[in-house]
Amino acid sequence: MRTYRDLFAAPEFTPFFAACSLQVAAQTVGGLALGSLVYTRTGSPLLSALAMFGPALAQVVGALTLLSAADRLPPRAVLAGLSLFLALATLLQAAPGLPTAAALALVLVQGVPAALGGGVRYGLLTDLLDKNGYLLGRSLLNLSSGVCQVLGYALGGVLVTALSARGTLVIAAGLCVLAAAVARTGLGARPPRAAGRPSLRATLRGNALLWSSVPRRYVYLALWVPNGLIVGCEALFVPYDTGHAGLLLASAALGMLVGDVVAGRFLPPRARARLGAPLRLLLAAPYLVFAMRPALPAALVAVAVASLGFSASLLLQERLVALTPDELAGHALGLHTAGMLTMQGVGALLAGALAQLVRPAPAMAVLAALSVVVTLALGPGLREPGAARAAARA
Repeated sequence: MRTYRDLFAAPEFTPFFAACSLQVAAQTVGGLALGSLVYTRTGSPLLSALAMFGPALAQVVGALTLLSAADRLPPRAVLAGLSLFLALATLLQAAPGLPTAAALALVLVQGVPAALGGGVRYGLLTDLLDKNGYLLGRSLLNLSSGVCQVLGYALGGVLVTALSARGTLVIAAGLCVLAAAVARTGLGARPPRAAGRPSLRATLRGNALLWSSVPRRYVYLALWVPNGLIVGCEALFVPYDTGHAGLLLASAALGMLVGDVVAGRFLPPRARARLGAPLRLLLAAPYLVFAMRPALPAALVAVAVASLGFSASLLLQERLVALTPDELAGHALGLHTAGMLTMQGVGALLAGALAQLVRPAPAMAVLAALSVVVTLALGPGLREPGAARAAARA
């Protein structure tokens, strides 16, 4: 497969793409609404960050307990069921009079099964397109995610102002229900990828096997830690500039969108190998300017340029797929997604805690500097020659 048009010619890809896009839109609109509601109530950057990114933090629980099911359950039923579960949790968050503590507890409850959803979703992508089509397919999903985030944050900001945060949460729940309907009616009844029953023991055994390979370990760390620290910067957009947080988030999504299109569609394999390290540094370096608290136009440019670096994750995912046996594809990609989102939640909490001690702008610069340090430290391991061959023997 060479073009995005080729992807839609693959059976079941169109409803799969639509269901994924609707789910991202629901999470974007709902996250902004809940973050705004919590910040209005409490004035706390930490709690606002937890409201927006708490589901990501809770994914570590799902990664440690549920991921063996990613290859052992029918994907259509899992994707539809999880969307309905998220719809119910979002509706409960919109209930009048719900205490802030209860709303935040629901945020964490949403994150646990989401780890399983990531494994099922991206494992199914490898089935629909095979490993050779994964990079292009994931690039298109990231493109859709970027568009949905740009539109979702813009729409969410308008809806929160025009309706209310609770009304916007109800709309987000409706989008989850629509995603469930598309998955249930559009996807075929595909059997599980692997035999056996899902269990805690199987999940822990699979995690240990994936982590035991040194090359895969470096890839996982590079996918998780620098990314999570920069998402921590994004978690401070609301307290940094409450009135323009939607613009900053949309700018970040737009930069990620452009980077993923270029990396997934236009970069040849040799260029992807050369540009991986520079892109990982680009993800963090522009955020250092927030130490000087730039004006809004400069901040928007810095955020957009930095977000081009998220495309480095796409290149690392391609390497991870190549290093992983087929029967563990869903588990491996679920572990990547859960670990990445968990670290994003950790980054958001760390950002909120720092912003409680100092202003949001210098807190963002500190997180960016940490991301640069981690990226440089991981660089030698990612450049190891023969990494793929060593992992294949592990």
